[in-house]
Amino acid sequence: MSTVILLLITGLGLGALYFLVASGLSLIYGLMGVLNFAHGSFLTLAAFLGWETARALGADSWVSLFAALGVGAVTGALFAAGTEFLLIRRLYERHIEQVLVTVGLALATVALFDGIWGTDPQFIRGPQWLAETTEILGARIPNNRFLLIAVAVLVLVGIVLFLRFTRFGLVIRAGVENRSMVTALGIDVRRAFTVVFAIGGAAAGIGGVLASHYFGYVSPQLGGSLLIFAFIVTVIGGLGSLPGAALASVVVAVLQQFANFYLAGTGDLMVVLLLAVVLLLRPSGLFGRRT
Repeated sequence: MSTVILLLITGLGLGALYFLVASGLSLIYGLMGVLNFAHGSFLTLAAFLGWETARALGADSWVSLFAALGVGAVTGALFAAGTEFLLIRRLYERHIEQVLVTVGLALATVALFDGIWGTDPQFIRGPQWLAETTEILGARIPNNRFLLIAVAVLVLVGIVLFLRFTRFGLVIRAGVENRSMVTALGIDVRRAFTVVFAIGGAAAGIGGVLASHYFGYVSPQLGGSLLIFAFIVTVIGGLGSLPGAALASVVVAVLQQFANFYLAGTGDLMVVLLLAVVLLLRPSGLFGRRT
C-alpha cells in the first residue's frame, strides 16, 4: 500500500511539473492558434537565471528560492513576449512559418546556452526542507513534490481567474472569437495576444525553476526534454484546454510512475501508447473541440 501511495503522490508531483510547462502551450494554442516549439527555451533560460539568482543569494534559503521563482517568471514572460512581438506577430495564420521560426529559435537558444553555461549539467541546492521527506500512510514522499503541486494549483487558478474576471481576459477571449470586430471597437488585440504569450512564458519560467529542483540540476537540454511530454499532455488533454492539460498531466505522469516501477521502466512507452489510443479514439483530445 505504501508503494502505491508513493507512486501516486510522486506522479501527482511530476504531473504538476508537466502542467506548468503544458499550460503555456495550451493557452497560446487555444487562444491564438500558435504551436510554439521554442517554449522549452523559455523554461531553460528561466531555470539558468533562477539558478544564478539563488546562487548569488545563498542557494539553501527560502528567500533565494522565492527570488529564483520570481526571476524565472519574469524571464519567461519577457522572453515569450519578445518572441511574440518580434517573430510570431507577423506569422499569424501561417502555421508552417510559425513551426520553422520557433524550431529555429529553439535550436539557436540551446546552442547559445551551451556557449554561456557549458554543456555539462549545473547541480543545484535548495532549502533543506525540499531535500527531506514526509511520511504519508507509510510512504516517504519527497517534499519538493508538495511544492510542485501547490504551485501548479495556484498557476491554474490564477490563469482561469485572469481570463474570466479581468479586462485583458475579456479582450483576449473576445479577440479569439472575432478579432476584426474587437479591432473595429478600437481595442488593440495585438497587445492582448502579447499578454497571452507573457502568461504562458511566466508559467514555463516557474516550471523551469521548479524542474531544476525536481531533477537536481539545470542544463541546456532541460527545456527540450520536458517540452516533449508537454506536447503529449497538450494533445491528450485537447489543444487549447487548460482543464484538459491539467487532467492529462496527472494521467500521463501517474501512468509513467506506475509503469516504470511495475513494468521495468516502460513508462515512456506507455505514455506513447496512451497518446496513440487517444488520437485513434478521440483525435481532438479529452477536452478539445471537435472540428
